[in-house]
Amino acid sequence: MQKIEERAINTLRFLAVDAIQKANSGHPGMPMGCAPIAFLLYSKIMQHNPKNPKWINRDRFVLSAGHGSMLLYGILHLTGYDISLDDLKNFRQWESKTPGHPEFGHTPGVETTTGPLGQGFSNAVGMALAEKHLGAIFNKEDIKLLDHYIYVIAGDGDLMEGVTHETASFAGHNKLDSLIVFYDNNKITIDGSTDLAMSEDVGKRFEAYGWHVQHVKDVNNLQELETAVKLAKSTQGKPHLIITDTHIGYGSPHKQDTASVHGSPLGEEEVKLTKKNLGWYEDEEFYVPDDVKDFFESLTPSFESYEDVWNSKFDAYKSKYPEEAEEFERIFNGEIPELKIDEFTNYGEQLATRSASGKVLNQIAEQLPELFGGSADLHPSNNTYLKSYKDFSADNFAGRNLHYGIREHGMASIMNGMAYYGGIIPYGGTFLVFSDYLRPAIRLAAMSGLRPIYVFTHDSIGLGEDGPTHQPIEHIASLRAIPGCVVIRPADANETVYAWKAAIEERHNPVALVFTRQKLLVLDRSQYSQAFGTLKGAYVIKKEEKEKIDLILIATGSEVSLALETAKALADKGKSVRVVSMPSWELFERQTEDYKNEVLPPDVENRVVLEMAVAQGWEKYAGCKGLIISIEKYGASAPYKILLEEYGFTVEKVVEKIEEKFYS
Repeated sequence: MQKIEERAINTLRFLAVDAIQKANSGHPGMPMGCAPIAFLLYSKIMQHNPKNPKWINRDRFVLSAGHGSMLLYGILHLTGYDISLDDLKNFRQWESKTPGHPEFGHTPGVETTTGPLGQGFSNAVGMALAEKHLGAIFNKEDIKLLDHYIYVIAGDGDLMEGVTHETASFAGHNKLDSLIVFYDNNKITIDGSTDLAMSEDVGKRFEAYGWHVQHVKDVNNLQELETAVKLAKSTQGKPHLIITDTHIGYGSPHKQDTASVHGSPLGEEEVKLTKKNLGWYEDEEFYVPDDVKDFFESLTPSFESYEDVWNSKFDAYKSKYPEEAEEFERIFNGEIPELKIDEFTNYGEQLATRSASGKVLNQIAEQLPELFGGSADLHPSNNTYLKSYKDFSADNFAGRNLHYGIREHGMASIMNGMAYYGGIIPYGGTFLVFSDYLRPAIRLAAMSGLRPIYVFTHDSIGLGEDGPTHQPIEHIASLRAIPGCVVIRPADANETVYAWKAAIEERHNPVALVFTRQKLLVLDRSQYSQAFGTLKGAYVIKKEEKEKIDLILIATGSEVSLALETAKALADKGKSVRVVSMPSWELFERQTEDYKNEVLPPDVENRVVLEMAVAQGWEKYAGCKGLIISIEKYGASAPYKILLEEYGFTVEKVVEKIEEKFYS
């Protein structure tokens, strides 16, 4: 008779095998090889409560190798999370709780959306960062509210992806010792042996990053695994990598240690042979033996006691530190106080929106301690530094200014991890042209309903001499194309105030704030409409001169000032022109049809869009008879005023194009 631990592990293996076989789709190899790790973590190591998957001080588990999702679903089912056996049987089916890769917010107990390799590992770094930062703020000598670990299973693919090189370096530098990563060292990728593409010593690489590295030569040796975890917990000042030698497709007579078991079902005959080989029930599917059920049910009281003990601790904390406890509850509940942000009254002065953003950000930071971030080595350019606060470092986890280094992709993935963790509104800055580096993480933030804020500066050819490599052309359209990502490009300092306000109020969407390097007029709000229209995504900043509208000018960012000047020039020619500032398509589309038609009357077909970027997408607002003045080629290196002239973004050239289109 097998020991109960071995029977539980085999139960986990064959729940995965059977679900993938039934779906005729999935990745059985990784769950079969890594089942001992998941079993040990969830049954003996981790402090968690399946009855309350959102308990704040729980240990987090991240399946970075998200293709092995049935390993996670299986252990969540066995330990009592709200995932039934029927849910396992519906693996990868329409509207099931068990999609092909783990999805945050969709399946109870899933901490991150994973599948794109490297993201989960990097999210876990963000979680460890959040645990350190919030712990430094709220923990007391006598009561520690946050004192848990983040566990990860990562594979060869995760560690090959460039983003994990960035975030592993960051984690080591900042000594994030609550992070424990199991490296599924099965030496197989889809193409075949890892030797085809990977030959470095991973352990030495991570030691060079500043990690504590161990090697478990047999993943099925639970005692060796547990000893490694205990040593990791007792070793402070370094994140931990536990290299675990595994066999992909463990137990399969013909497919173990082969690439064929990575992403395809075993096949009915091989399933039976594998069950026979591991002493399992050959004719049973989705079988959970009674003794295995009893074993996992016996763990329920200890799971619940973890949270009960913490709740008692928090009650004591509330009695002794009531103000801190109230703030702790507020930030984890995501409650935002009414923000007080000074508007800019220096009308007519010149101020880049990136500079205005820095001033606004510092005001908000005074009111929102959960606002935490920095930039990818660009804070003097992005204006993302919080001047009243110190830097985050291994010596000061309470610091609020993060130095991500030149790691844009890593920054965005770490931000997602902090957002998953809760209690933090993460922000991060870089140049708009480098948003390409962030894109995989932005997409996952939108998919997962997270709320990171991206501060993108140097937003157009207006940045000047740095030339086409640094001048974004297609990037705003690219960001707008991400479902759920809110893009806001303010026209001046006061629109920047409301752009930040809108960003803070977004609870379940990433926000891309897009700012200029070049100085812009602080628009005279006694002459033009008030900037709070920014919150609606678009508003009439300047009304038409007559009752009948001859033309609507629609613009974003720096081009709004150009539109206003163009409207004056056209008014001198007897035209009645409305100017609409449209900083955000996404916010505008949330408004009522009545409001949208009020701003852009459907019967006014003479419309002109001004944006120093590709035209893609503007057709919706320009209409079939409209004119889009855009840039459909790359920029150039020159002073920005020369570029505006050469690319046609001057009053004279815009008026010329309008007259040619509508009045020739």
